[in-house]
Amino acid sequence: MRAIGIDIGSSCAKTAVTDGQGGVLWLDQMPTGWSSREAAGEVRRRLLAAGFDPDESPVVATGYGRVVVPFADKAVTEISCHAKGAQKLFGSGDLNVIDIGGQDTKVIALRGGSVRDFLMNDKCSAGTGRFLEVMANTLGMDSPSMIALAAEGGGASISSMCTVFAESEVISLIGRGEPKANIAFAVVESIAKKIASQAGRLFTDDVRTVLTGGLCEADQLKTALEKELERPIESCPDARYAGAIGAALFAENLKR
Repeated sequence: MRAIGIDIGSSCAKTAVTDGQGGVLWLDQMPTGWSSREAAGEVRRRLLAAGFDPDESPVVATGYGRVVVPFADKAVTEISCHAKGAQKLFGSGDLNVIDIGGQDTKVIALRGGSVRDFLMNDKCSAGTGRFLEVMANTLGMDSPSMIALAAEGGGASISSMCTVFAESEVISLIGRGEPKANIAFAVVESIAKKIASQAGRLFTDDVRTVLTGGLCEADQLKTALEKELERPIESCPDARYAGAIGAALFAENLKR
């Protein structure tokens, strides 16, 4: 039986459909918008349009809005779903997982096929997609363009880990006439340092480290993280769907 996983994050809602035996049949993403409940309704419409009826398949919801998906059979925590999704995408061995979301960053240590420990930055937007969005807006850019531009810059830095104060630093750099590429570089470096300080407390073993979430294809950020953590980091385009894929795999074990 097909199974459905829905990951409603603060910025994007991702959906995965599996064939009941671990094979991924369909992946989809859309902006969450202002209401997680409305996003859940739109996810249902998109599933039906693609030929997948959530009334005929087990459904597991995860993420920021997991409790407001009315057609879900079960809600499962983000940590569990992202861990299971990462193992599906990168292998079932020991893994260090960095997941950068819109409002939080999760670092997960997987050992022996299960979660040994995790940390979640959910009190401050520093090191998250929201932090990037605020800084990119200040520079009059979108986040992907700013991250790409960072590869051309250098020499500037941002000392504050607070989004409000960091934005003030960016404005000061702009006022001093600092090239936009250098400011973009400083923003990406500050995010990498914040995440590395979080991950460094868990990632003490020399095992594979993978990047999931909406910034999984942000090459310059991955490069900055590799520098800060002093280890290679793997990713893939489907890594943004890790939570939804993990939720679908949990759904495969539900009975209807």
